[in-house]
Amino acid sequence: MNWKFWTKKEKEQPEKKKSAVREWWDAILFAVVAATLIRWLIMEAYTIPTPSMENSMLVGDFLFVSKFHYGTRTPRTPIQMPLTHQKIWFTEIPSYLDWIQLPSYRLPGFTHVKRNDVVVFNVPRIEENNYGNYNKNTWVDYPVDLKTNYIKRCVAAAGDVLEIRNRQILVNGTPFEKPEGLRYQYLVESTDDINVRNIEKLGLDGDDYTNQGRSNPEKPNMVYYTMYLTEAQKELAKSQPYIKSVELYDSFEAPRFPFSKYTATWTGNDYGPLTIPQEGMTIAINDSTLSIYGTTIVNYDLNKSAEIKDGKLIINDKEVSAYTFNQNYYFMMGDNRDNSLDSRYWGFVPEDHVVGKGFFIWLSIDKYGSFLDKIRWSRFFKPVK
Repeated sequence: MNWKFWTKKEKEQPEKKKSAVREWWDAILFAVVAATLIRWLIMEAYTIPTPSMENSMLVGDFLFVSKFHYGTRTPRTPIQMPLTHQKIWFTEIPSYLDWIQLPSYRLPGFTHVKRNDVVVFNVPRIEENNYGNYNKNTWVDYPVDLKTNYIKRCVAAAGDVLEIRNRQILVNGTPFEKPEGLRYQYLVESTDDINVRNIEKLGLDGDDYTNQGRSNPEKPNMVYYTMYLTEAQKELAKSQPYIKSVELYDSFEAPRFPFSKYTATWTGNDYGPLTIPQEGMTIAINDSTLSIYGTTIVNYDLNKSAEIKDGKLIINDKEVSAYTFNQNYYFMMGDNRDNSLDSRYWGFVPEDHVVGKGFFIWLSIDKYGSFLDKIRWSRFFKPVK
């Protein structure tokens, strides 16, 4: 029995109202956490900065990349500022600390990388991760999950045999399906400078052509252009009265992967045959295979200790005469074939470097467009294919 019924009950203290600053802080924190989880697990936004995938994707396309198709990767570099990649926004300050590096795993996805997929990945080599920086002493060797993102088309998957004959890709001896809007570089001979209106009539912008001037002393009155054209654009150009010729143009050939004496004659248009490494695939180790696959084995195949010494492959301090690959690899190329820095230059893409699958375009801005034509409305929500 309560003998103190005459005493007053203490009033419940009303909950203290949050300040406006605290409410804003809680909202921002929730948004950052939610966006970070969505970006990691489900989908991430990217933009197309170069014309290497034209006409499938255009400079200024903003697209969402699916992480769940191939399965998202667990973070390898956990100490990182949320919603950043290599640097803090608008600065040169690194956005991460590499003090802790965790083993990376891939969560289950519902598909795997297949031929013809448009894939976002971390480009493997340190050279491409420091593109435009010619001082090697300042190059940064980023952790795998923070390497520079590239987007290309997978033209050969693990276990495939790739070959290019006179610009035609063959996979396992079968011609690879040419993507819609495939481009090549052409040398165009014109009777005069081509004005902007006629350039636009050809469906080109400032990323698609270069005026070489009157560069042929034998024809001093002719003006020469290099243009990246689709088949339809090439035929349209040839039909113009001021254009006298449109010929395929072979520009300077940079060294090609795998940079071996056995592949010295390979070019961007005549390449291979080359077998793409597959998890579980075993190769004999000799001078030929080591010169082609050696750097891949040493740098990317998840070995604790691997080196090439005196022409021999040393794994965990033991020489090996045969080697079995630990993961799958892929060969990626841009649809703008003669204007693409792709696997022909830097090699295979390891499976642990794959980020996700191109999903759909949600915005597209034409940097060369006028005020009214700045936004490419027709590309909104266009699927990537």
